[in-house]
Amino acid sequence: MQRLYQAGDRIEAQLLSDLLDRHLIDNTVLGDYLTGAVGELPADVYPGVWIIHDQDLERAQALLQAFLADARREPRSSWVCHGCGELVDGAFDLCWRCGHARTDD
Repeated sequence: MQRLYQAGDRIEAQLLSDLLDRHLIDNTVLGDYLTGAVGELPADVYPGVWIIHDQDLERAQALLQAFLADARREPRSSWVCHGCGELVDGAFDLCWRCGHARTDD
């Protein structure tokens, strides 16, 4: 078992763990409840994502790089749906009102 990544918080660790699960890589998050003790424990109390099987480490590292690149990507701006004219937040590719797909024009 090897540590793949030390996350900044429980949410980031769980998102990465879920991504690895979807790609059939056995993993576990360790230390996810230690952040509540910050100030009383040594500084290394953030959750870590660990890979169970060493042979999965290379694939997991590639997925980690994609995960981190996606997290650094600039958020997209809001857009107006061509189907109904609704203003939709940039994080969505489908209109919440009518289901029309975003068009990049």
